[in-house]
Amino acid sequence: MEDKNVEDTAGTQSNSLQNNTSLAQLPKTMQAMVMEIAGQPLVCKTMLLPVANEEQVLIKIIACGVCRTDLHIMDSELANPKLPLILGHEIIGTVKKVGSKVTTFKPGDLVGVPWLGYTCGHCKYCLKDQENLCENALFTGYTIDGGYAEYTVAFQKYCFHLGPQYGHPAAAPLLCAGLIGYRSYQMIGPEAKHIGFYGFGVAAHILVQIAKHEGKEIYAFTRDGDLEAQSFATRTGAVWAGNSTDPPPVLLEGAIIFAPVGQLVPKALKDIDKGCTVICGGIHMSDIPSFAYQLLWE
Repeated sequence: MEDKNVEDTAGTQSNSLQNNTSLAQLPKTMQAMVMEIAGQPLVCKTMLLPVANEEQVLIKIIACGVCRTDLHIMDSELANPKLPLILGHEIIGTVKKVGSKVTTFKPGDLVGVPWLGYTCGHCKYCLKDQENLCENALFTGYTIDGGYAEYTVAFQKYCFHLGPQYGHPAAAPLLCAGLIGYRSYQMIGPEAKHIGFYGFGVAAHILVQIAKHEGKEIYAFTRDGDLEAQSFATRTGAVWAGNSTDPPPVLLEGAIIFAPVGQLVPKALKDIDKGCTVICGGIHMSDIPSFAYQLLWE
């Protein structure tokens, strides 16, 4: 027993030494792209390394995708961001340090960090499993600092474990475009076969591949005259692509609007069959114009 205790003590000292060595290797500062004033270009700054609290992990960023929402924030279409702010909420990275109450991650883990960065867990929305509506929510790259930097911190409950196949920049859009796209897609209903995508960007190009695999037919609507986007849509799996003002060749059994253009709502309602659904997938959209009740009836 004495020998075992000696070995255990030595092992503990060795682990502690390794941890201390690892922490000593962390830099004290990092580079970050910072929004200091809305509407102005981001500024490259040297900043102190963020410090994880007891519920957070410190992440060294591999890549952070650029989302249309980042532009909405910069253009003040989403009001009241934290300032100064490090934008970015499509984060892939490696855990470097964990807080004292973190139980789900350890240094070396590959993680993803999405838009929803914190919820309180006790408001009426959290208690109904509607965390995205939390009255006290915080959002990555909007009300808390995000991923346009070398390091960031994130709450453990709002990070995803990722397999090694996702440890590269191409996986970053899955953390927003992938999540929002798939959530919208699930709302359409499994029986729908002919589905319209209004706006063909990152979310749509991920989703069309899933839909094609499931035997769905996707009809892609782009800005009028955007032949490049229409060609991209058909190359990635859409059976038809055309202008947003064009009628589809069939009645649609569901529609997802990704473009932040309110006038597409009455257009999509006109394009769908009776009893079908139009999903608005974005965080921001221009005003929806008035339209005839006939488009809602049935």
